Amino acid sequence: MFTTPAFAQAAASPMEPFGGLLIPMILMLGIFYFFLIRPQSQRAKELRARVNAVRRGDTVITSGGMVGKVLKVSETSDEIEVELAENLRVRVVKGTLLEVRSKGEPVKDAT
Repeated sequence: MFTTPAFAQAAASPMEPFGGLLIPMILMLGIFYFFLIRPQSQRAKELRARVNAVRRGDTVITSGGMVGKVLKVSETSDEIEVELAENLRVRVVKGTLLEVRSKGEPVKDAT
């Protein structure tokens, strides 16, 4: 009397959940690539080029935060000699350099 007929619902297709998520996932991967991965790899490539082109007289910043002036660059080894203060010379591996400033390069603003 007071009952209504029950209708069976159509079964969802097995690929429907993936079809709805596939396009947003591809879009997110594209956004991550263009805004995060690509700029970071370009900066790393630029730093590698500057480290390989370091020469006498350049100012360098090491990963330990020390700032010094390059005195000697060895072509045969991966080390450079850096003067941190007057009469204080250290040998530094090129791979530990964070930044290389050429002689005539202006100082970057922190803004």
